[in-house]
Amino acid sequence: MSAHARGHPSRPCAHSKVQRWQRSRTWARLIREAEALWHVDVRELHRLAALELSQLLEEVPPGLRPRVNRWLEGYHVHTRLESDTKP
Repeated sequence: MSAHARGHPSRPCAHSKVQRWQRSRTWARLIREAEALWHVDVRELHRLAALELSQLLEEVPPGLRPRVNRWLEGYHVHTRLESDTKP
């Protein structure tokens, strides 16, 4: 019998936690790849990297930004996402 069926509040299942982890990691990898293009000494690649990075930064869902930032730290890249929470 599930915890929900017994009247206990349901906790996020392991599958949803894994999916959230994978989405966070994927966003961080995309940002890392876009940032890596800055290290190529070609002006057009820099322009494309800037476009890609700015687009990615706008598309990361606000709820995933703290987790994506943790991945970005682990990937040793400079980009960090701002959270949308207001004090």
